[in-house]
Amino acid sequence: MDTDNNLSREIRKEFFAFRNGIVADKLRKAGDPHSIIMGCLLVDVQGIVQRQREAIGDVETLKALALELWNDTNSRECRLAAPMLYPAESMTLEMALQWCRTVETVEVADNLCHKLLRHIAEADALFRQLIADERPLVKYTGYRLLLNLLMLGKIQPNASLRTIIENENEPSLSHLLKDILEELN
Repeated sequence: MDTDNNLSREIRKEFFAFRNGIVADKLRKAGDPHSIIMGCLLVDVQGIVQRQREAIGDVETLKALALELWNDTNSRECRLAAPMLYPAESMTLEMALQWCRTVETVEVADNLCHKLLRHIAEADALFRQLIADERPLVKYTGYRLLLNLLMLGKIQPNASLRTIIENENEPSLSHLLKDILEELN
């Protein structure tokens, strides 16, 4: 566990090295709820994570480090890095549901779906459970995952999906639902 703490500190130092005050200020003004925002660009977070993945290699260490980062709900960059680190083949449906239920921003949801959830074996079952949730951000995460799966061809368009999308009445999802309907055509 001490090694995981050292790795976590190393990643955080790299986030600090790539900090961007202008981006951080814009995110704060836009209402980002994280108390620690370095303003790192997603491409920089990806680069930091990739270097760590290559250096670590061990699945259990990757999982532990990703969990430590995910559990730091105060740090935007930690929340973005965790899905990039966690091995998709190790992500269970139950853990994926837990992560999705703690998503705090659209940016974190989008990244979680794109970098991790679309690659897990239970992605189809996961999106269905998420869109049934009443919380708008959890529901958003489910629909975002569906869009990812449609774009990858992991789910085929069908009348049942179209009906689900057309019957969704959450106003905050209208733009995302329009994108999904375009994929269904």
